[in-house]
Amino acid sequence: MWTRPFRRWILPLTAFLAATGLSVPLCRLAVADDSLPGATTVFELSEEPQSQFGYRIPALVVSKSGMLLAFCERRDGLHDHAENDIVLRRSFDGGQTWAPIQIIAEEAGDSLNDPCAVVLVSGRILLRYTHFPQGVHARKTAHTVIAEPGYSGPKNVRILLMHSDDEGQTWSAPRDVTRAMRRQEAISIGSPGVGLQLTRGEHRGRILLPNYEVYHIGDNKRATDNSVCFSDDGGETWGLTKTIEDDGPQASGNEAQLAELPDGGLLMTSRVFPEINGRLVSFSSDGGETWSKLRMAKDLLTPACMSSILRYSWPDDETGSVLLHTLPRTQDSRSNGTLMVSRDEGQSWEPVKVIVPGDFAYSCLARLPNGDVGCLYETDDYHKIAFQHLNPEMFWAQ
Repeated sequence: MWTRPFRRWILPLTAFLAATGLSVPLCRLAVADDSLPGATTVFELSEEPQSQFGYRIPALVVSKSGMLLAFCERRDGLHDHAENDIVLRRSFDGGQTWAPIQIIAEEAGDSLNDPCAVVLVSGRILLRYTHFPQGVHARKTAHTVIAEPGYSGPKNVRILLMHSDDEGQTWSAPRDVTRAMRRQEAISIGSPGVGLQLTRGEHRGRILLPNYEVYHIGDNKRATDNSVCFSDDGGETWGLTKTIEDDGPQASGNEAQLAELPDGGLLMTSRVFPEINGRLVSFSSDGGETWSKLRMAKDLLTPACMSSILRYSWPDDETGSVLLHTLPRTQDSRSNGTLMVSRDEGQSWEPVKVIVPGDFAYSCLARLPNGDVGCLYETDDYHKIAFQHLNPEMFWAQ
């Protein structure tokens, strides 16, 4: 693998040549992974000693024309703040092969985290990420200091938003939306994965991005809360909800994802903070402006881990209402990646398929144009991000 300075120009050049249609050997196209039947390796940790680029925090969306876009953080190693870049690979054939890596956001030694993407009805793709200055972290480590609240200091975390109008081939310059999306007293926000645009109800067209807000409470301790950013003008301006109340003092919300409900309402499912097994859920009936107390969903067994939720079908579809959820379904390890299904709008869940018996951490689901489901997930002790097709027949059965 190349050294960091070399990759600054060679990989963007390769991506440019591929995007323009010129003949280039796609030497890094993903191929079937023999260790995971039906899976394809999309990103993989380099074993080159000069530069061990690791890949974490997957996000998967499908463009208006059906192209797959897989985002993640590329790191110099696997640590959370390791000069992370936001990178992208696109698939033109439903996830069988993937074009070369595109570096879409890079800030030298600073760390870019938590890609969260959403495809709008217009076809525009929005991507939000969090920008940590070099040496700044949400918690103090041997090599970092704690981020500070506020907007203009050298230790402040920024929230950036960019967009693509050509299905990820090119991207706008990042726009600073920190003041709209992060409270002044919070040191950072995140929630990797995807947002959504409402398709039903009086708030149809509203864009929503899930948040977990991080607050420094002293002595290298943190507190987190969930909230939602929303836009009613295509992403030009943004509102920020109040933080969502926790149902009890023992747990609060962390990395979250959203699903639309048939009446225009919303379901949030959230990682638990501190490290407690299970998922927290909250419901909104007004387009995401206010939320019920977060409560523990006891049938979503999982250790603390980002997980994915997807609206697959609606009550008036042939299959009836189907919500899907992926998570590592164990007591204490990120393994046994399992597909869960709900047919009662998220009130209850049942397991329907073990996707990966072994290592399975962060994941992201998307409905593919042919009706299959794609799952992009971390595996092999964080050495790989893989993609797998899931046949919908497994969750159609009543």
